[in-house]
Amino acid sequence: MQQFEISDLITAVEPHSGRRLPVRRAEVVRRLLKSGDERGSRIVAELPADREGVLDPDAVDRLLISVHTELQRLSEELRIGERLVHVLGPIFTAIRSAGAQPGPYRLVDVGCGLGYLVRWLASTRALGADVELVGVDLDAALVGEAERLARAEGLGCRFVHGNAFDLPQAATVYVSTGVLHHFRGPDLGEFFRTQAASPAQAFCHFDIAATRLAPIGAWVFHRARMRHPLGRHDGVVSARRAHSDETLLRAATAPGIRPLLYEPRGSANPFCTTLRPVIGVRPHLEAPLRLALGRAARRLVGPEHLAAAIG
Repeated sequence: MQQFEISDLITAVEPHSGRRLPVRRAEVVRRLLKSGDERGSRIVAELPADREGVLDPDAVDRLLISVHTELQRLSEELRIGERLVHVLGPIFTAIRSAGAQPGPYRLVDVGCGLGYLVRWLASTRALGADVELVGVDLDAALVGEAERLARAEGLGCRFVHGNAFDLPQAATVYVSTGVLHHFRGPDLGEFFRTQAASPAQAFCHFDIAATRLAPIGAWVFHRARMRHPLGRHDGVVSARRAHSDETLLRAATAPGIRPLLYEPRGSANPFCTTLRPVIGVRPHLEAPLRLALGRAARRLVGPEHLAAAIG
């Protein structure tokens, strides 16, 4: 039975314009009950709504900003920034060395939320001065808070409310953290095909590793770090919805892109693995990427190697 994250249901926007749409509390409760999620339905039933039963958008915004703030603390503890740079650095090194595209380069964070990754990269300058940092999200409240935080921190990055694939200037590299499991069925393949059809040279999307211990680890982390029941609920559900390595590589296979998985499930310690990336590069960039990774290139596998390991 399909499971839902509450945060996906209590906000709705027009996909391309980002225009906010009303959400009826009773409809969200109905969907959660239909999926067998009584606990989630009780959480939503307590959220404020107007006389017509439409969820209060301001209250929802405040709640989501609070939950995302707690998620940022979790990202800091898990050192997500460093882990991403471990892979993103070599990707940009490969792009530079191959002369695939002259700088400056542009990194676009899809579904950036409060912009933790973009702001961390801006503060550390880990990718170099020739990389422009852009965060994009369909949630206007989260983008507004990301902008406020960046200004307060005096950072050289920017945030855009809208669709990451509709920007006037395309990305050199698309990146995301914790976004892939939100796409189900054909939408996951379309997500990758859109990037393959763009001028981008690569993508690098980190998401929860679908190990048998992931839901338990998510329960422990979110129980300890998240105060609101919604954050605890969604943290565990997101781990249960994580895509398998095979699903990700199959979906990421698109014309003009070489899909690769870093630290596949079979070669990683399930007690240590939380997030791992699926990577896509233009075929001529695979060799320079492996060279830039050095010994760590052994952790990089394509669909054929994964299929052989399973067989």
